[in-house]
Amino acid sequence: MFTKTFLKDTLERAVKTFAQSMAAVLTAGVTGVLDVDWMNALSVSLLATLVSVLTSVGSGYVGDDSASAVKLNKEE
Repeated sequence: MFTKTFLKDTLERAVKTFAQSMAAVLTAGVTGVLDVDWMNALSVSLLATLVSVLTSVGSGYVGDDSASAVKLNKEE
């Protein structure tokens, strides 16, 4: 399960999740950059990232050699 492909896929998903959750937290309140509670925003984003990584690990047992829960038909 912990192949190079799996780890790259998991890392990509984790980075995307972090960026998406940070953007959501920052834009949800529509506040200025100086008014943002950065510790809270970082905490929420890190929690979402942790859930993403755990989901990828759990999915590794179900799908193929990726962090996806489904088997991908990759044409070579």
